[in-house]
Amino acid sequence: MATVSSSSISGESTPCLLERHVILLGYRGSGKTSSCITITGQEEAPAKQPTKEAVLFTKEHDSGRLLLLDTPGWSLEGGDIVAEGLDEQSTTSAQIRQLCYPGVHVLLLVVPIGETFTEQHRQGMLERLECAGLHVWKFCMVLFTGADRLWGNGVEEFIAEGGKTVQMLVERCGNRYHALDNTNSENSTQVAELLQKVEEMIQENDGSFFVTNENTHASCPAQRWREEVRDWMMTADGEVSPLYRSPPRELRMLLVGWQGAGKSSAGNMILGGHKFHSGTRTEISLRRQAYVRGRRITIVDTPGWDWFSLRRTPAHIRKEIRRGAGLLHPGPHALLLVIPVFSSLTSKKRRALENHLEMFGKEVSFHTVVLFSCGDWLGPTSIEEQIQRTGGQLLNLMEYCWNYYHVIDSTNAEKGKEQVSDLLTKVEEMVAQNERPFLPVMLNEEMEDQTTCGICTLQ
Repeated sequence: MATVSSSSISGESTPCLLERHVILLGYRGSGKTSSCITITGQEEAPAKQPTKEAVLFTKEHDSGRLLLLDTPGWSLEGGDIVAEGLDEQSTTSAQIRQLCYPGVHVLLLVVPIGETFTEQHRQGMLERLECAGLHVWKFCMVLFTGADRLWGNGVEEFIAEGGKTVQMLVERCGNRYHALDNTNSENSTQVAELLQKVEEMIQENDGSFFVTNENTHASCPAQRWREEVRDWMMTADGEVSPLYRSPPRELRMLLVGWQGAGKSSAGNMILGGHKFHSGTRTEISLRRQAYVRGRRITIVDTPGWDWFSLRRTPAHIRKEIRRGAGLLHPGPHALLLVIPVFSSLTSKKRRALENHLEMFGKEVSFHTVVLFSCGDWLGPTSIEEQIQRTGGQLLNLMEYCWNYYHVIDSTNAEKGKEQVSDLLTKVEEMVAQNERPFLPVMLNEEMEDQTTCGICTLQ
């Protein structure tokens, strides 16, 4: 296989094409065909039987046309695993070249949730793929099927608890992954987000194709690949790298804070565009996404709460803020508590902030970053100097949030880009430090009970 630029094929100067080519690969029974049906919205599903030859599915959408290629499943039983590679299966390879000419944009490696993924599975997948060259991995994404088996948890938790074999495969794919529930075809959001991830991968690869040919397997002895696998599989101390020591490919963040604190402006700065209406009061929670500095960022902006007490924040506002957290199911990686850098903080205001945060549970402080807005007000003064100068209650708030804080200047685009990059790095560090990578969103009933209790105990 080889990498070919899509711009060189089309003769156009832009790497973006209206037609996207995606292939699904995996073991028998992993859910490749069901995934094709879910993604394309095909109404008449074929009979549930093993796929014998490559089948092309198509999906027309607003931004173009998706060609989705379902392939025969691999087997773990018998035979030389390398001789089963993509290029050695002449019939399948010929079909891939014919149906997805001139090449494939994205390879989805299908792994079912709820079924054991062993070292033998992982090793077999690696050796099949790497017969085509180590560069194959920049075109790969793990597609987890059976998301209904997560039972309300996030796919991140499944990866973290799924053992070294799952974690190493995800890392090998650059931490690109997606979970699909093939029992819920009405959930259009999961398909839309997958297509967005595919588009981001294509842009990241400058629109290049992964092209199959007939000669790659000749120089692919199994022993050589086993040696190369060991090189990346182990760290210097012989231990497998934990998943969350690698930067996550996507981050989910919830903007919270006082009315007029600058949440919408901060969200616009982070996402790099006018995604939220700033300068006016936010009435409902809004969810927006963008691809920022190699990461997929999802942010929800929420209505502002009262400055002085949880009790004075109207019930419908509290409900709307909780709904905003639900838009980041199964939970946000970080809550960005937005505070204007020039604000004075009394003990009453600090307690009100903490009481509002604890609407999301007692673990909220481990997932909260204090984001100081209006950074231009500081001038030459550093944020650390400002915190020390303000002292008292602000230092207590910093301690409550485990000293995770950042400052952002929404008036300076160039300076803001560097500040956003630093903020994302801090959020990644916090995710790596936390035992649980994100803050789980509680059910509405649980949230309401906890909020009520909080109001009753306010002084």
